[in-house]
Amino acid sequence: MSRPIQHCHISLTSDWLVPSNRPVSPWLCPTRTWEYTMSRVITGLIFMRLLLAFEAVEDEFPVCQIMGSPEFPLLSKEGDVMIGGAFSIHSKITQPPLFFTEKPTRLTCSSVNLREFRYAQAMIFAIEEINKNDFLLPNVSMGFRIYDNCASTLSSIRVVMALMNGDDWIVGKSCSGQSTVHAIIGESESSSTIVLSRMTGPFQIPVISHSATCECLSNRKEYPSFFRTIASDLYQGKALAQLVEHFGWTWVGAVNSDSDYGNNGMAIFLAAAQEKGVCVEYTEKFDRAEPEKLMKVVEVIRKSTAQVIVAFMAHVEMNNLLEQLTLNNITGRQFIGVEAWITADSLVTPNSFSVLGGSLGFAVQKANISGLEEFLIKGFWETNLNCNRTNWNSMIETEPCKEIQDLIQLKDYDGDVAEIRMSTNIYKAIYAVAYSLHNILKCSQSQGCDKMVKVMPWQVVESLKQVNFTIKNGDQVWFDSTGSAVAQYEVVNWQRGSDGSVQFKPVGYYDASLPPGQKFVLNAEVITWPGGKAELPVSVCSESCRPGTRKVLQKGKPVCCYDCIPCAEGEISNTTDSNGCKKCPEEYWSNQNRDACVLKSIEYLSFTEIMGVVLVFFTLFGVLLTLIVATLFLINKDTPLVKANNSELSFLLLFSLTLCFLCSLTFIGRPSEWSCMLRHTAFGITFVLCISCILGKTLVVLMAFKATLPGSDVMKWFGPTQQRLSVLAFTLIQVLICILWLTINPPFPFKNMNHYKEKIIFECALGSPIGFWAVLGYIGLLAVLCFILAFLARKLPDNFNEAKFITFSMLIFCAVWITFIPSYISSPGKFTVAVEIFAILASSYGILFCIFAPKCYIIVLKPELNTKKHLMGKT
Repeated sequence: MSRPIQHCHISLTSDWLVPSNRPVSPWLCPTRTWEYTMSRVITGLIFMRLLLAFEAVEDEFPVCQIMGSPEFPLLSKEGDVMIGGAFSIHSKITQPPLFFTEKPTRLTCSSVNLREFRYAQAMIFAIEEINKNDFLLPNVSMGFRIYDNCASTLSSIRVVMALMNGDDWIVGKSCSGQSTVHAIIGESESSSTIVLSRMTGPFQIPVISHSATCECLSNRKEYPSFFRTIASDLYQGKALAQLVEHFGWTWVGAVNSDSDYGNNGMAIFLAAAQEKGVCVEYTEKFDRAEPEKLMKVVEVIRKSTAQVIVAFMAHVEMNNLLEQLTLNNITGRQFIGVEAWITADSLVTPNSFSVLGGSLGFAVQKANISGLEEFLIKGFWETNLNCNRTNWNSMIETEPCKEIQDLIQLKDYDGDVAEIRMSTNIYKAIYAVAYSLHNILKCSQSQGCDKMVKVMPWQVVESLKQVNFTIKNGDQVWFDSTGSAVAQYEVVNWQRGSDGSVQFKPVGYYDASLPPGQKFVLNAEVITWPGGKAELPVSVCSESCRPGTRKVLQKGKPVCCYDCIPCAEGEISNTTDSNGCKKCPEEYWSNQNRDACVLKSIEYLSFTEIMGVVLVFFTLFGVLLTLIVATLFLINKDTPLVKANNSELSFLLLFSLTLCFLCSLTFIGRPSEWSCMLRHTAFGITFVLCISCILGKTLVVLMAFKATLPGSDVMKWFGPTQQRLSVLAFTLIQVLICILWLTINPPFPFKNMNHYKEKIIFECALGSPIGFWAVLGYIGLLAVLCFILAFLARKLPDNFNEAKFITFSMLIFCAVWITFIPSYISSPGKFTVAVEIFAILASSYGILFCIFAPKCYIIVLKPELNTKKHLMGKT
């Protein structure tokens, strides 16, 4: 939702720009705070005012003088070369009451920012160390002018004008001249640094910041004279995304300062997070002067489900947010911080640890500069804090400056010295300027520096681009093509010490100069999490999908919000949070958990399973019965009953029945190329042999009774030789059919994967279905023919007419094989083979019992009936 346009009110009538009741065009006023708006407008109009003022002065006076009141530095020292400094030594500014009838009073600053004050001290320490150095700028002294901008962009403009123009009331007849400082160190915040760099840019005055990290400052076209001894947020934003990804936090909240620093940094993080698959539940921002937006941010955090919050904020905004979170008792969130606040001592309060305890973030490495701590605690107060200055108007000594009375109270405080970090960057910046001046002045240890050389600001800018040196703690200092330093961060964790104090404990590091696999190192074992818990916080929109499932995005929600759907049969996912399932290879199937492909079970009728054992038993039992019958017939081969039933064909029939029983064994076991060809051909040939013998016996019965008719000589045409030839002829026809089948397209082992999805049916494919049905049809043809002939001979006169038993056996045989056909076609897998074996055994047992059981009954139990007279019906 767009915000209403605010009107800016400015006046150019007083010694400084103050609000008035005259509106300005809305396009001049972005929706920011009043002072930010003023800074933007003033940047464009300040030069116009000065030009008009100088022209008016030249008309009335033959000298150049400052219009209005000059700005005096908070700390200063004269030298051959001057270095300017701009720091937010006070963090709050009070606007004077505006009556528009009198000249406004000066802006009032309050609330000392100890961190920024240490920066100013570090700057002085570095300058004094260089002044004592016989190698660097040996006969040139460095001076400094340090200003306090009170954390205000409006005040920053006054500071930069003072740094360029100085505080002299009259500067001569001409207002054009060189800047009073050769370089400016500052500022700490990116927004103020942008203002500073924009105003000094046209004059090519180098600005070196120690903590302004906005990526926008890397633009050399807009900021050609800007340098920094800290890395751009381009690296920190990516490092934050890498840190979040490292712990598996895919659902985070994001809060940033509504400033150049916060907006640019958060944009980099959001882009990097998206690349790494991290989703952001909300993105909120506020300015330090917008309490209503701050309350909205607090409410969003309260209602959110994300347990991790990435806070890309300056320490002032972070302090405001911390106060409200503490008041609203919002605790237990995992904060991810940036270098601007993660090690800020101002955030350490009695209640802050309940909110920020366990926070992780990137910080500049600790200062390890010998002599610095002693200077901060003792040396500075002894030599540099001079609270007397000359009033520019009355030229008399005044009382100690009121502006630094609150600083004197910090004289004996050393609680923050152990955690000094950014001061190293100040130290590097001062030395970078010193080395640049050393090169420009052509200094040497023997002859000193050439003081006749007039140092121009643009020369310092060009020289800074070439510096490359190492400070005494071993850190190398140089600037890349964007004017930035190499990204080197320390990962710190808010922990409670043994004495109850809050400590910023290093738990890892990030170094962009190292190879990809070594840039980011973290020791998760020593990290303390919010609430003092030892377990890693979980911050996800949806729980991870286990292997065996896939993600399905929830409609209208980010990609991190999804449901877990099990993979379909035959598909797997073997990784967590899989976006899809992949199909198993043809011979594989998914396991029960759908997380691995396993070989499909191969199904065939084996000798070891129960069905195979049962079928083998009945097969061997049939063979045994057949052998018993054959033995019985062999023992009684000379009896009338055996002779009367054509003993030669009977023995041949018993032999073929034995083969019929045994051929069923070829259907059991793992199919192979030879077993597939053997099972069907053996079955076809043995059964044709069997039916041929029965057909021969049927013809013998018919011929025998026809031979009893007067004048009939039929038996001479169908004697034993003809009987053997008929059996051989019928069998050879089946042999020929089998040979053709095996030659043209024989049966072969085949893995049937179509009938069942989860298993493979290992079977014998028919090869040529015509060959199979030809073999089966020929057997059926002989069986039907035998049945018809036996049926015709069933009523011939005889006490033991074998034709009626053959009729029954063929009736059973045909019934079995007629029912076999639909069962064979419909039975799946190994049951197809079992049906075929059952048909073989059933028909074999039918023939064995129907034809031979009555004879065995007489031979064994009724031997008195085994006589020729009884068989002829004469008894």
